[in-house]
Amino acid sequence: PQRDEEGKGCLLWREFLTLVPQPYPRPDSSDDMRKVQRREKNRIAAQKSRLRQTQKADTLHLESEDLERQNAALRREIKQLTEEMKHFASMLSSHEPLCSILTSPPPPPEVLYATHSFHQPHISSPRFQH
Repeated sequence: PQRDEEGKGCLLWREFLTLVPQPYPRPDSSDDMRKVQRREKNRIAAQKSRLRQTQKADTLHLESEDLERQNAALRREIKQLTEEMKHFASMLSSHEPLCSILTSPPPPPEVLYATHSFHQPHISSPRFQH
């Protein structure tokens, strides 16, 4: 840059032009229309994508809540069955010392496997009378 009479730098016109951004060639109106249409289409696609994402998050949240409820119900059932098992185990342990089956000798095999007693229906039963 050149200096003026006060010693300050001054720009020549051609130097000034290199510092000022030059306007680009003006696009025609069809380019502008295409750009506007593309932006609008992109805006709508982004909006739909955000909506789908929100719906998916909502669905996952509901599914999570349902699974939490199922889990709590199963935990309650486990607790109840455990208590029931403890009760039956207690009943069995109090019964075992008094049980005549456990203290008597086992029956002979022919008593256990009597074939005729398992295959004959009770004739007196109304179900088998014609």
